[in-house]
Amino acid sequence: MKKNIILITGGAGFIGSNLIKYLINKNTKEKIISLDNYSSGYKKNHILNENVKYIKGDNKNIDVLLKKYKKKIKVIFHFGEFSRIFQSFKNYKKCFDYNIHHSSKVIEFAKDNKIKIIYSATSSNLGNNGKDENLSPYTWSKTKNIELIKNYNKWFGLEYELIYFYNVYGPGQIMGSKMSAVIGIFENQYKKNIPLTVVRPGTQRRDFTHIDDIVNGCYLAWKNGKQTDYMLGTKKTYSIMQIARMYRTRIKLLPSRVGERRGSTTINNNAFKILGYKAKIDIKDYIKKFINNN
Repeated sequence: MKKNIILITGGAGFIGSNLIKYLINKNTKEKIISLDNYSSGYKKNHILNENVKYIKGDNKNIDVLLKKYKKKIKVIFHFGEFSRIFQSFKNYKKCFDYNIHHSSKVIEFAKDNKIKIIYSATSSNLGNNGKDENLSPYTWSKTKNIELIKNYNKWFGLEYELIYFYNVYGPGQIMGSKMSAVIGIFENQYKKNIPLTVVRPGTQRRDFTHIDDIVNGCYLAWKNGKQTDYMLGTKKTYSIMQIARMYRTRIKLLPSRVGERRGSTTINNNAFKILGYKAKIDIKDYIKKFINNN
């Protein structure tokens, strides 16, 4: 590869594959490499394009797998991690392995090779005035990576951007899996004509962001970022019960569970002020269109 390279960890996953499509549509001049172990990514998400290369492997082996490309890599979009709060209690060892051990190798690789890292942080650690950072194994592990990246910037000059995601949904989302997010769960249940399952109390509020808005925000963070934090949300929140009722079908309440957040928090307006980012798609319109098509 003679061109500069964009590396996307988790490039066969939901967000990574949509970012690759976005970059191709932008006619980016760089080559794109996806590094994915396919624990939650799929070959069906591959984009057939001469500008894209897929490498199968774990992030912990990034130095070996990307050795011959490292001088050409200019930016790493790091999405390839364990990414569900509730499941992180059941699989905390896997969560820590992926999010601490594997991710530290990616961060180290970026630092050693002077590559900017764009890290998918989590909005789950922002609630309750920052006290929610210890709410779950997932949230805690993501918080530690945020701290490491910021410290590597102070200590070693690592260039970074931190992008916070808010309940991402849309085409390509995980369906019918333990790793599905709430909109994926609801859509799967709706298509099967079974009640939508809402975890009690149902009043917990979330900001829901369409994948098209998310990948646009990721791109803007790369192009316009100033090495800080960006909240890629819509600034609108809905309760889980409100969302479920939008589907106009039966609802079943489930017992409350550990690690459940009560609200969604945006701590700054950097995404708009610095990046020029503004979400364009409202979850209400998306659900209405989904119902009309099903």
